[in-house]
Amino acid sequence: MNSSKNLSSKDKLMVAAIDLIAEKGYKGVTTLEIAAAAGLSEKTLFRHFGSKQNLLEAAVDRFHYTEEMTKLFDEKLVWDLQTDLLLISQTYHKIMNRNRKMIIISLKEEDNLPEFREITKKHPRQLVEILTDYFKVMFEKGKLIRVNPEMQAFLFITTHYGAFINNLDKGVNFPSVSLESFITESVQTFTRALTP
Repeated sequence: MNSSKNLSSKDKLMVAAIDLIAEKGYKGVTTLEIAAAAGLSEKTLFRHFGSKQNLLEAAVDRFHYTEEMTKLFDEKLVWDLQTDLLLISQTYHKIMNRNRKMIIISLKEEDNLPEFREITKKHPRQLVEILTDYFKVMFEKGKLIRVNPEMQAFLFITTHYGAFINNLDKGVNFPSVSLESFITESVQTFTRALTP
């Protein structure tokens, strides 16, 4: 995930937890192992988080994409549909790939940790809300046709999530489709469909 050099003790524990749980599974890792991998004591882990599950849930909130994507929407959009959707999708894939171990955990551990799975859904829902608001403003500016903005946001995000999942497995399902060409083509398709 991140270089642990300049991380706080909390961040070190979260990174260690993600690395170990992605490798060995939630039940296959102890709090002692996580603390040791972070170079800290188990007492420190419990002082900061109270439990292994709380630690994992905190890691999702700390390292997922909502904060970065919110900043992108607040500061970097130029209100040109193709330019903005390209930036949004490239940033989404960059963050998702950086967080791929967390995604693997959420997919593998959904039966063992139903509460954790619910927490991982919070971030995609927030991203759909942010993109929905963007589409509403684009419509008000006369730069988007009349559509159901929430449905279009959902379609856009789930399309890119599907591409991420394909690449999570090293693209074996559709090896002839590169992520870069997928991003470009999907953005062009959405732009053509939604532009007045």
